[in-house]
This record gives sequence, C-alpha cells and structure tokens, in this order.
Amino acid sequence: MRLPQLRLDELLEELQARVDAARGTRDRVHSLLEAVLSVGRELDLEQALRRIVEAAATLVDAQYAALGVIGPNGRILSDFLTVGMSEEQIAKIGPFPEGHGILGELIRHPEPLRLAKLSEHPASYGFPAHHPPMNTFLGVPIRVRDQVFGNLYLTEKRGGAEFDEEDESVLSTLAVAAGVAIDNARLYEESRLRERWLRANAEITHGLMSGSARGEALGLIAERAREITGAALAVVAVPMADTDALTVELAIGPEAQAHRGLVLPLDDSLIGLSFTTGAPVTSPDISRDDRVSPGPPRFAGLGPAVAVPVGAGERVRGVVLLVRENGRSPFSEEETEPLKSFAAQAALAMELAERRRDAEQIALLEDRDRIARDLHDLAIQRLFATGMTLQSAGRFIDHANAKERVLRAVDDLDETIKIIRSTIFGLRTRDDDAAPGLRARIVRVAGEVAPALGFAPSLRMEGLLDTEVPDEVAEHLVAVASEALTNVARHAHADRVEVVLETDGQAVRLAVTDDGVGIPAEGRRSGLANMAERARRLGGDLEWTTPDSGGTALVWRVPLETA
Repeated sequence: MRLPQLRLDELLEELQARVDAARGTRDRVHSLLEAVLSVGRELDLEQALRRIVEAAATLVDAQYAALGVIGPNGRILSDFLTVGMSEEQIAKIGPFPEGHGILGELIRHPEPLRLAKLSEHPASYGFPAHHPPMNTFLGVPIRVRDQVFGNLYLTEKRGGAEFDEEDESVLSTLAVAAGVAIDNARLYEESRLRERWLRANAEITHGLMSGSARGEALGLIAERAREITGAALAVVAVPMADTDALTVELAIGPEAQAHRGLVLPLDDSLIGLSFTTGAPVTSPDISRDDRVSPGPPRFAGLGPAVAVPVGAGERVRGVVLLVRENGRSPFSEEETEPLKSFAAQAALAMELAERRRDAEQIALLEDRDRIARDLHDLAIQRLFATGMTLQSAGRFIDHANAKERVLRAVDDLDETIKIIRSTIFGLRTRDDDAAPGLRARIVRVAGEVAPALGFAPSLRMEGLLDTEVPDEVAEHLVAVASEALTNVARHAHADRVEVVLETDGQAVRLAVTDDGVGIPAEGRRSGLANMAERARRLGGDLEWTTPDSGGTALVWRVPLETA
C-alpha cells in the first residue's frame, strides 16, 4: 500500500501547487486590474507617471523602478521618475541618465527587453559612482497613439529571481493602460492650459479697453506668459523710434536689472531675429547661444529659451523672451503654438486700444480746430472791430490823458489779438515732425562708431531720457558719447565696450567702459578736457578710472535741476 500512498501524496502536492499557482495568478490579475484602475483615475500627468512607476514595481516585485520620458531628440528628458532609491542616494549619483547604455538600447529598439545580468549586454558600460548594484533587468516601452512616450525600467527582482515571461506580459499590459492614462492626462492638461491662456487674454484685453497704460499691458503679458510656461525670466523688448534697434522695456525674474534698458540690434540677436521674421525662435541653452547680443552677463543658471513676437507681419509690436532654469525641458512646438496665439491676441488688443486712443485724439484735435476757428472768426474779428472803433473815436477826444488811454487800449487789443493768434497756431500744431529723442540719437552714435570698433558696443539706457533731459544737456550728452566712443576706437584696442545712459529725474549719468589698454600716463588729454569742460558748464563732473581688469571706465554726470 506504500506505492499508491506515495502517488497520492505526489498528486496532492501537484494539486496544491496548481491551486497556489491559480491563486497567485488570480491575485496578480487582481493587482493588475487595481493598478490599471488606479493609473486611469489620475488626471494630473506628473501624478499619473508616479502611479505608473509605483504600480510597475509592485506588480513584478522589483526593488528599483524608473520611468524615463523621451524628448524629440531621442534623449531622456528631465522627467525621470524613480522608485526604490532615497533622495540622498539620487543626489550622490548625480544627474539623471540621458539615454545611453541599456536605457539607450530600449530607446533605439522600443521592444520589451529582459536580461538576467545587465553587465553582460553589449550596450552596457557600467554605473556611475554611488549607484546601487543591479543585475536583473526588465524594460518595456510606453506608447501613446503609436508614438513612444517613454520607457519603464525595472531592476533587481526580489528574492534573487529573474524576471520571467509572465512579468514581461504583466508589465506590457500595464504599459498599454499607462499609454491611455498618459494620453488622457495630456488632453486634460492641454484643456486646462488653453483655459489659462484664454483667461490671461481676457484679463489683458479688459485692462487695455479700460484705459490701462501700454507699459502695464506689457508687464501683464510678460507675467502671465512666465507663469503659464513655467519660465524663470520674462523679458519684453519693443522697437525704438527712429532706429533699427529694440530696447528692453521690462524684465521680470532673476538678473532682471541687467536686462532693463538694453539696446538690442535687429540683425544680431535672438530677440531681433524673432522680431524681423515675425516667428518664434527657440534656444536649447541661451547661456551658450551665439545669438545673444553683447552686454553684461545676465543668463547665469538659465537654459532653454523662446522668443515670441507680439503681433504678426508688419504689425509686430515687440518680442517676449521666456527663459527657463538650466536643466528644464526645452520649449516644444506644443508649448510655442499657444504662446504665439496668446501674443498675437495681446497685440490685437493693444492695437484696438491704440485705435480707440487715436479716435479720442482725433476728436480732441477736431475740438481744438473748432475752438481755433471760433477764436479766429468770432473773437479776433470782434476785438479787431472794437480796436478800429476806439481808434476812430480817439480822433474826437481833445483831452490828452483820455486820448492816450484810448490809444493804449487799442495797443492792448492789438497785443491780445497777437496772443490769440499764437494760441490758434499752437492749437493747430501737430507733433509729427518732432526731432528724434535722446535715446535714438545715442543709438545712432553707437551704430556709427561700430565699424571703427569692429563690433557693436553694448548699450543700456534707463529712465525718462527723452522727456526729463533738457535739449541743452542732450546736445552735450550726444557729443560726449561720440567723443568717448571715438577715442576707444582710435586708441584703446578694446574687444568690448559697454555704454550705460540713465537718469533718475535728478541727474543724468553716462558711463563708457572698455577692456582696452587704458589711458597712458603721458598720453594726450584734449578729448577728456573737452568732455570735462562740457560737464563743468552744466554743473556736473567727469571721472575716469582704470579697473583692476584693465581698460578704462569713464563716467560723465550732470544734475538736471541745475541744467
């Protein structure tokens, strides 16, 4: 009876094993369904990705799991989510992988990959310092509408076992569900983003139609664009009158002060290129971009950037530059398109507001013309007639004092008529033929000396230079700037020149700094003497120093209240 008993035991053990396997399969299918439901319920993209990684590690019992999002260039973006490692471990390892080695193999060949030992694969070339040891590996791609969105990477199956076909099947099923969840989360984010852009447009349009100043509108455009795109820095540049250059009207974010007032050429700058082409211009790393115009260092710690025109065609009113922190993802076409539409709508709102102001100006001018006509046709004629009457009456007055008073009244009437005529002329005078402002003249001086220098000098201007600086001071300023730049071109042998012109309403300050050979002790001083004399004539002063780094720093300052 022992043999049948042994067979019965074997059968019972096999039956128990099959029951356990069935129960395990049931539990695993149940866990997979729970994971799919959990991932599918999440509408926030970042949270959805986090749920996917956690569910993958649980389903195949992996110690480490990661999800890498693939960018347009075939590299892993900064969106690299991990499970199983602490923040301290991640910090010690250093930057996240970009898609080389085994991870790159899965990117190049988006098919499930299962390995018993990572180091034995031809594409493997080791781990960085402080990286935990990893042997077993399972990777599957995540597809969103037939496009590979990213990859799931699982390593180190617990218990020292290898990943099997069932693990691969379960993970591939999760990847399909993850693709649907990611697509839903993306669509949800796009709808929310579109709603934010629409709200921002409505806010700007309402402000402009309510009479907000153009500067306030530009500030609102920059602030909203910066918030929605997650940019660290926003810069707005607008055309300068009577010049072929742009000036930075406002800047928000890190190093904003270094941007304000900068004058940017149209043909040799990232912002200028966007303005002339009327199209967005992107840069993967603005801190290393050759299209950034000369000037003070102002992009430290920053990376991806996009310059977007405000308006289109011949009606481009300026450019918005948005810059993200270094290490952030570049601006994609999906982000740039709504940003471009936002800027175009903002430009349309600005144009409508300008048209309204133009209509108000026309109504004002028409009213002034009516007043001028009434003064000419009614007031002057009556005064003239009254003067003629008094003049005729004076012939019949014998009393000398009375006659003198009448004639004096006639003279006063003549003087009043002249004053009224001068007022009429003032009412009818237009500002269309106004002379170029100080800003435009300084830009012109810098442009004229650029061929002699061999490069365009960096130029930054701040304050109400065209309105607060009197004409007399402006004339001297232009002459001093021209003299200083010409001297640099002739004698300094410089590779860099920076010009700063600023006013706070109390004084105006011109600084010209170069990195040339400096002013020799025995050199001529006639040019410096001329500039100093111009400053003294206006109650100001001239100073020049030689910085430790070499070159010359010249500062010409004049108080405005004295001038």
